[in-house]
Amino acid sequence: MTTTADLLKKKCRHQDSALNDAQVQDYLAILPDWQLQEGRVTRTFNFKNYYETLAFVNAIAYMIHAEDHHPILSVAYNRCTVKYHTHSVNAGNGGLSENDFICAAKVDAVFAGSYDGAHS
Repeated sequence: MTTTADLLKKKCRHQDSALNDAQVQDYLAILPDWQLQEGRVTRTFNFKNYYETLAFVNAIAYMIHAEDHHPILSVAYNRCTVKYHTHSVNAGNGGLSENDFICAAKVDAVFAGSYDGAHS
């Protein structure tokens, strides 16, 4: 079974097909703070103030750029919601791919202060 450590070592790559429901559930099991909402893997991060929220957004921007896999970000005063899905899978109809979970694990690592970017 894939672990969070395995995901952190991976780099996003082109994906042609979406994950099936069982695969999505397997990934969600190793990233328990993320939820499936409206076809996207989603997590809300809470902060003390706007400065901390923006510092987080800036911190994940490096990883997002390096992975070339861009989430939907919703930023408010003391929280940021990150939503991932892959537009290019299923002949452009979208869905979830391993890339979404690679990036989710890396966003978690940034939030925890343990992301070093060495594998990006």
